[in-house]
Amino acid sequence: MTAGGVFSGANPSSHVSEIKKQVEAAKAKLIVTNGPNYEKVKGLGIPVIIQGEELIEGAMNWNKLLEAADRAGTSPFNKDVHQNDLCALPFSSGTTGLSKGVMLTHRNLVANLCSTLFSVRPEMVGQVTTLGLIPFFHIYGITGICCATLRNKGKVVVMERFELRTFMNALITEEVTFAPIVPPIILQLVKNPIVEEFDLNMLKLQAIMSAAAPLAPELLNAFENKFPGVHVQEAYGLTEHSCITLTLADPKIASSPSKKNSVGYILPNLEVKFINPETGQSLPTNTPGEICVRSQCVMKGYYNNDEETARTIDKKGWLHTGDIGFIDDEGDVFVVDRIKELIKYKGFQVAPAELEAILLTHPSIEDAAVVPLPDEEAGEIPGASVVMAPGAKESEEDVIHYVASSVAHYKKVRVVQFVDTIPKSPSGKIMRRLIKDKMIEEMRANLSNSKLNPMLK
Repeated sequence: MTAGGVFSGANPSSHVSEIKKQVEAAKAKLIVTNGPNYEKVKGLGIPVIIQGEELIEGAMNWNKLLEAADRAGTSPFNKDVHQNDLCALPFSSGTTGLSKGVMLTHRNLVANLCSTLFSVRPEMVGQVTTLGLIPFFHIYGITGICCATLRNKGKVVVMERFELRTFMNALITEEVTFAPIVPPIILQLVKNPIVEEFDLNMLKLQAIMSAAAPLAPELLNAFENKFPGVHVQEAYGLTEHSCITLTLADPKIASSPSKKNSVGYILPNLEVKFINPETGQSLPTNTPGEICVRSQCVMKGYYNNDEETARTIDKKGWLHTGDIGFIDDEGDVFVVDRIKELIKYKGFQVAPAELEAILLTHPSIEDAAVVPLPDEEAGEIPGASVVMAPGAKESEEDVIHYVASSVAHYKKVRVVQFVDTIPKSPSGKIMRRLIKDKMIEEMRANLSNSKLNPMLK
């Protein structure tokens, strides 16, 4: 970013075909990765830099590159970088449909940090140790954790992947004071007996922040009972708004602490309104409507996709989030539902349209709809309602494996139910709520004989 480049993070667990799509959509010129992931990117036709000590034929080594630069001279290469230049191109499923490149400028990210860090007092600068577990390819990881902590001279303790013992050990030995995590990890902290192996009195943890997926009220209560000295913050944000949009302000500065299950107050320098999604009319307090936000943090648009950009950002600069929420009389904001159809599996976005497109490539599948199903561990899991062709011999398990062979692990369909038809509205839209309710009803009926249990794991 400092050199004027544009960073586009990709999930290393993605399927090769998914990484290829992103490379092509972003018009990438270079890939930076590590040895274990080289196989996924070596055939994409652009130069690859490998981090670490490993030397791989056909790829540049990061350390060797730095040594070569030192030998070449010490004159810096200066490129004019302007506030409105792009600096990041994360990919998001947005408010609808398939993954799109979100154009974020230097100004977007700086503005977001200025807003989110407003409550950091001078004596806190340099004193915060943040757990860097949320992946840095995610806007929450790179802006909300990495950039935000470094901006205030803090320390980021980076974990490559979640493993509960390693996680607990890192919290204690590194004296982590702030841990941004997701609800599935909070569930582990509450329920997994491994936590009891550690002396919780050794924790220096002052706060956790839950974002990227809804936090169930029961889970919040259970965590607070087990970790009474740890403050739980909830935040709401989206890639199209450079990261955090609403957050629990510091209670010592705000007029009062946010209420439980609220995502907090509107941050400084932001305008937020709640509208009737059908009419566009602004709604009063305590009335649920679509959350719209306008600020310097709003993305420049979707890369090479003017149509989706116009659908998401209106002519007056309001970003339509596709989420339903309301603001109460004290200024607390509550998110209650999603207009958009994205499934949040352990905080990761899964677009039903993408999975439906894969299902429909199967020769025995005539129609399909994918919906979010509630799951205690993951928050939501993708479930597929599938219409099979007459005479088809495939089982539900075969359909699950078919999708799994083409997508990252978090996008896998976890439950399949065969049906005669997919209910649709007169305009042809899939009636997802009806499908979801029917699938949940059937799952409950079948749970007693545990036919579906293996698929729910």
